[in-house]
Amino acid sequence: MKVTTTRLEAEDAKIVYQETAGLAIITIHRPQAKNALTANMWDQLRKIALQTLENPKNNVLIIRGYGEQFTAGSDIKEFHSISLEKAEEAFIHMEKTISTIEHLPIPTIGVINGPAMGAGLELALACDIRIGSDKAKLGIPVGKLGITLNNKFAQRLVNLIGPSMTKDLVYTGRILKADEAYRVGMLNYLVAEKDLDRYAIRMGKLVGSMSPASLLAVKRSVQECVDSAPDLWKGSTPFVDATDFPEGVSAFVEKRPAKFARQLHKTEE
Repeated sequence: MKVTTTRLEAEDAKIVYQETAGLAIITIHRPQAKNALTANMWDQLRKIALQTLENPKNNVLIIRGYGEQFTAGSDIKEFHSISLEKAEEAFIHMEKTISTIEHLPIPTIGVINGPAMGAGLELALACDIRIGSDKAKLGIPVGKLGITLNNKFAQRLVNLIGPSMTKDLVYTGRILKADEAYRVGMLNYLVAEKDLDRYAIRMGKLVGSMSPASLLAVKRSVQECVDSAPDLWKGSTPFVDATDFPEGVSAFVEKRPAKFARQLHKTEE
């Protein structure tokens, strides 16, 4: 692959950007933390995604993770020492990044090798097409952390796999292996790990060879159908729960099972 441009951000947490043959390629590079995204990385990801539009030759954006991970999502350890208000702000900022990618006027392809978890799954769902390797694993185990599934996050899952399957994934915290993720429609294509990058490039070139007018029209039309629902930010569920979230984060950092004390309902006498 001939690379014409590369931009790196920070030494230990990078968003790598490449351009080649009409394709813009973003790689999440933080292998020591399963490619989990820090707040700074979310910010850089949004800026670089927008920068893809500066080159009119970029017809398609490919997003992938470095090595055998897509991304574990947000770096939960960052939430251990901040207030609930700051945590909520961080999740809102993360959603803005994901939404920016979702609404880019060029086709986007998510390349999933290994786990795509939590916000990492949401990032994958924001892509127009998802190609997974046979080692892909997809899940949103927010119930282990006291993270509440905000309406915008839920919408992406419901639109793709339906309300029952969405609740199943959150209720159980189970992780879908590649074949099941493909079967329920979370992956559009499933290929062997050794063929993943080559397949993604070939798919990107195929998509990029189509009529720009057709691509833009279908992307806008589909997005308008998705966005025709009422404003999901009004009366929306927050991203974090005041009781369960601190306990979930502490349990994650301390590597122990969470002990949630909150009750789903109380019986009135």
